[in-house]
Amino acid sequence: MDAFTYLSLFSGIGGLDLGLDRAGMTCVGQVELDDLNRSVLDRHWPEVPKHDDVRTAPAWWATRPRPAVRLVAGGFPCQPFSTAGLRGGTGDPRWGWPWFRAVVRAVRPEYVLVENVAALLRDADAFGWMLGDLAADGFDADWSVLSACAVGAPHTRERLFLVAYPGGELRQARLAQEWREGRQGPVRAPGDGQHAWRRPDAWVETASRPDRVVDGLAAELVAAGGNAVVPQVGEYVGRLITAHAGWTPALDRAAA
Repeated sequence: MDAFTYLSLFSGIGGLDLGLDRAGMTCVGQVELDDLNRSVLDRHWPEVPKHDDVRTAPAWWATRPRPAVRLVAGGFPCQPFSTAGLRGGTGDPRWGWPWFRAVVRAVRPEYVLVENVAALLRDADAFGWMLGDLAADGFDADWSVLSACAVGAPHTRERLFLVAYPGGELRQARLAQEWREGRQGPVRAPGDGQHAWRRPDAWVETASRPDRVVDGLAAELVAAGGNAVVPQVGEYVGRLITAHAGWTPALDRAAA
């Protein structure tokens, strides 16, 4: 394959997608429920097919010929595990792993990337469920908790990243080890130093919705940005995946 393609689930405003693009990957589909978030995705990925519900995504994907998908990536809702929520775990109706897995089984990628709050690791039922399903589907998995401050953000924002892959070459905590040792090289600098982190609107300011006043829209955009994956972290994990796959982006793409 010439392109390292990925299908994005629970896309939000595309923070993870932006990072994967910077790692040289190519987005071939995005699934996002929120109308406002999809308007942001339309602005930045106008050519990428989009769907509004991960629960019906397998049927949507099968409606026409699609490119092969090497990676399925996304972060299902974190409220069942977040310390700010009620921690309903797998009993919460927002427990999204079964929907995620259904897409993986339909698309049959080589790699799976799951992002969520670090607290998911402490829910043995949920995390064991995920690992068991991945093993049943023929994947091994490694995971690590990575922080936004490690890529220059002025906040901690720890997030769990799980990578599932064929074979057994990676080892648990490899992601964190590789980040400390810088084996994959630096990620793209976040604009003008820390000042770039003070302008979260720079990525989402072009979105609009006719039924919202300016103040309400601004509040929604702030919330959308707060839910997004820090792109620099996504880029780093994306580079680990492509390195494991032995894939190198074309020179013109890497320089973009």
